[in-house]
This record gives sequence, C-alpha cells and structure tokens, in this order.
Amino acid sequence: MAEQTAALQEVREKTEQIIMKYMPVPEGEAEPVISAMNYAVSAGGKRIRPLLMYLTYRAFGGREDICEPFMAAIEMIHTYSLIHDDLPALDNDDLRRGMPTVHVKFGEDIAILAGDGLLNYAYETAAKAFAMHWGDAKAEKAYAVLASKPGIYGMIGGQTADVVLTGKPLNEKQLIYIYENKTSALLECAMTIGAILAGADEEQIEKIAAAAHDIGMAFQVQDDILDLTSTEEMLGKPIGSDTRNQKYTYAVIFGVEKAKEYVRNTTGRSIRFITEAIHEDNPEDAHYKELLLGLIGSLAEREK
Repeated sequence: MAEQTAALQEVREKTEQIIMKYMPVPEGEAEPVISAMNYAVSAGGKRIRPLLMYLTYRAFGGREDICEPFMAAIEMIHTYSLIHDDLPALDNDDLRRGMPTVHVKFGEDIAILAGDGLLNYAYETAAKAFAMHWGDAKAEKAYAVLASKPGIYGMIGGQTADVVLTGKPLNEKQLIYIYENKTSALLECAMTIGAILAGADEEQIEKIAAAAHDIGMAFQVQDDILDLTSTEEMLGKPIGSDTRNQKYTYAVIFGVEKAKEYVRNTTGRSIRFITEAIHEDNPEDAHYKELLLGLIGSLAEREK
C-alpha cells in the first residue's frame, strides 16, 4: 500500500509539471487575465481528471507524449468551470482550495474573462497534439470527445439544470441528469480520451466510459456528503453551501447513510468495468492499472 501511494504521488507530481508546462506566460496587454488564469490553475487541487486520463492511457499500453496536451487541456476546462461556479451569480463562494476565489482576488470582470480564457486556451493546447503526430486519427477522435463532453450536451447542460432547478424539489431523474452531466461528463471525457489515445477498441472504450460515469456519480455524492459532514478547514472551501444555496443533493434527499452506501456500490461497479476492460499485456500496464484502481478507491474514501 505504501509503495502504491508513493508511486501515485510520483504520477501526481508528473501531472502537475505537465499542466503548468502548458500554461501561458503572464505578459503583454493580456497579462491581468493570464495572471488570473495561472492563479486559478496553480492553486492546486486533486488533478483527478488529468490523473485518470494519464493512468487510463498508460494502463492500455500508451507510452508516447500525445496524452500530455490533453491532460493540460482538461484541467484548464475543469478550472474554468470552478471559476464560473464560484461567481456571485452562481454559488457566490469566497474560498476555493483554501484560497480566495478568482473573483474575490481579481474582480468579477477579470474572473469571467479568466474562465473564458481557460476554456479557449484548453482547445488551443489540445490542438498541439496534432503537430506531435500528424494524421493520427486517434488524436482527432480524442479532440472530438474533448469538444463535446464539456458542452451543452455534457457539463454545461448539467450546470444549466443545476442553476434552473436550484431551490426547487428535484425528482430522481432530474438529480441524475445533473450529476451525469455536471460531474460525470468530464470524468468520462478524461478516461475515454486516455483509452482512445492508447488504441483501445470500441468495446473497451464503452466499458471505460461506463466506469468513468460511475466514478463521477460516486464522486459527486461523496461531495454532497462532505458538504454536510466536513469542516471548512478540511475542505478548503465553505461547507453547507448546498443548503445555503437551496440545492437538493443526493445526501440531502436520501440521507447521509444511504449516500455512503451509494458511493460504495457505484465505486465497486466502476472497478469491475475497468477490470473487464483492461487486459494488461505486461507488468508496466498492470502497474498503471493498479494505480488507477487505487486512485478510484481513494476518491470514494476521501475526506476533502
């Protein structure tokens, strides 16, 4: 276990270096917005999406650097969504990762532009994969996934429903739609891209997408639980924001104990899908598969 933890930490550090390598340099007339973009990304976080992408890619036998611009891009997209989520018009949060949110530090106008800037720069960054391997159909397919999952039929669709239905009692269908799109979509994006770039077949890609869906659902419900049971010091952001913003979450509707059971069951199913999808051909593939499964298990048990 200690060995796996150390290996996963090494991958985290590599992931961090990759992300920051692709960030723009704060200079010129656009320096204020670029500084805000860098502030938001460099604030840290779990880096779950690029980690899942990288570990999936390596577990399927991927060995080249074509994954790197996609890793950086998906973290930029995730961070842009957090910047906009924190704005006064949405969740109106003052803390993120234990630091002042972007609109608190830089002003609401620059925060909006910083989110826009990260979203646009994400696709500029991912497009660098084409120059690495000209004519690679896998890169083109991965780019199409990156373009669709965060959009109106994915993350933004879920966020829209979340905003429109805030303060209103939700039925289970509405709640699932929000979770599947607001949270799961970007995790599906990450792991599907990893599998595609590594050359997985269609059946394997479908199972990885199903696993990522379940990971996202479990991740969001665990977030709901922590919002009710954790502390601001532990989370690095305000707790009780769901209640304050009149949001009906899984934990609020069904209770914390049932929510915990849901996280356990859904995580277990995702692990089964991954085990079925990845047939490691050598010890290195098996190593990354074990790290991937270990990361997923830790997400279900996380306290922040």
